[in-house]
Amino acid sequence: MDDDDLHPLLKAYEGLPAAVAGTGRDPVNAPMIRHWCEAMGDLNPAYTGPDAIAPPTMLQAWIMGGLSGHEGRAQAYDELLRLLDEAGCTSVVATDCEQEYARPLRPGDEVAFDTVIESVSPRKTTKLGTGYFVTTRTYVRVGESLVGTHRFRILKYAPVPARAPARDRSRKPQEPQEPQEHQEPQQARPTEPPQVLRPRPVVNRDNAGFWEGVRDHRLLLQRCAACAVLRFPWLPGCPSCGSPEWDTVEACGEGTVFSYVVMHHPPFPAFDPPYAIGLVELAEGVRMVSNVVGTPYDKVRIGMPVRLEFREYDDELTLPVFQAVSQGVTG
Repeated sequence: MDDDDLHPLLKAYEGLPAAVAGTGRDPVNAPMIRHWCEAMGDLNPAYTGPDAIAPPTMLQAWIMGGLSGHEGRAQAYDELLRLLDEAGCTSVVATDCEQEYARPLRPGDEVAFDTVIESVSPRKTTKLGTGYFVTTRTYVRVGESLVGTHRFRILKYAPVPARAPARDRSRKPQEPQEPQEHQEPQQARPTEPPQVLRPRPVVNRDNAGFWEGVRDHRLLLQRCAACAVLRFPWLPGCPSCGSPEWDTVEACGEGTVFSYVVMHHPPFPAFDPPYAIGLVELAEGVRMVSNVVGTPYDKVRIGMPVRLEFREYDDELTLPVFQAVSQGVTG
């Protein structure tokens, strides 16, 4: 089925429900707010105390279905995904989300939501593969009151097949040589597997300066020009005072593992599981997520000192990772 045949079928799902009368698995509650703020390093006093509100960006957290999903998931969304699977678009990656906030959520609020399939793009070709962007729009409510809108976009795509290395056509064939006496027979060299590139980071107007710094082997943090609070990841405005003005400071590169996970599954080309992903608290006080290297994945521990280094994964991609300072940690 080509694009001219498939896209009209996909467009027919626009406006149909993806979830109906869904409910949050838990009411808005202080422990989840505290865990969120600790993980994000967000010290805003509005999120603590008897009059606390939930961080607005937690909107999606209150409607997540967990591993078992939601009972309100609609048949139309499953049919759309199945149609894409049958067309060869068997892989999926989340690309971006947009949120709008109508009023704050507070501990004790019980959220409900409805989701609609907002749009399905024409067929697009990306570095990951060819597929379709599917956008859903979720209305989050408490009672009859709208508290926020959440748009979520995925790319459902057919992965690019691995390509064999290009053959060097400039080399001339070698003349056959006479075997020498007592010469050991040469063994065939193993064929090197084709190189699979890591996914590229999403660079936009809000974080372009960070990636320019990484390219120059500098880890730049944003600093609010009004209240001097450091922040990471990069944001268009200060989460503490709201000021849009900022400058940057370069991190010294020292830090400790605040938390971590070990990735075993799913396997993905260009990655070699199992490997450790750490939430690293930098000496400057902010936290960032990256790989912890230089020690076995099962020896990574909370509190382990790490040091920043930059690794070049190919000609175009350099990433900041954290090297374990000491390998003397035992289980």
